[in-house]
Amino acid sequence: MTIAALSPAEARVAIDAGARLIDIRWVDEHARERIPGAVNLPLERVGDLPADGRPIVFHCKSGMRTSANAAQLCAAAGDAPVYILGGGIDGWRKAGQPTIADRSQPLEIMRQVQITAGTLVLAGVLLGLFAAPGFFGLSAFVGAGLMFAGVTGWCGMANLLRIMPWNRRSPA
Repeated sequence: MTIAALSPAEARVAIDAGARLIDIRWVDEHARERIPGAVNLPLERVGDLPADGRPIVFHCKSGMRTSANAAQLCAAAGDAPVYILGGGIDGWRKAGQPTIADRSQPLEIMRQVQITAGTLVLAGVLLGLFAAPGFFGLSAFVGAGLMFAGVTGWCGMANLLRIMPWNRRSPA
């Protein structure tokens, strides 16, 4: 199913005319940076969207999540006209539209996973080369964990990072 994509300028006009802007990103992503007036309703909860007949503009970070889940978004919107913000919040920002950024919020969990996994793989390789070959197993373990996360949708590292003290702040 395909949903019409609006440019940031077209989306601004639609929002000013009464369309609802729904951010389907995770709560931590929305807390770190958001479009003014956007309502955060993560993709896994988009079925809770109240129907009021007004047009809906869905957005994510880059537009890929919204495009990939078009059928689910259309179903959640009911009979309301549905649009996607082309390029997501990244495109919105590049077009010079305003965002609210709160850099005091923790980095998004997926960025934390990428940083942690990259650090562990690099450490495993360097330790394997310069200390003991057994450390190559660390890189293999992290790689296997990332493959498992990709196949199952469950990421142990993300779950572990989510409960770390720096991630316990309440979202804005």
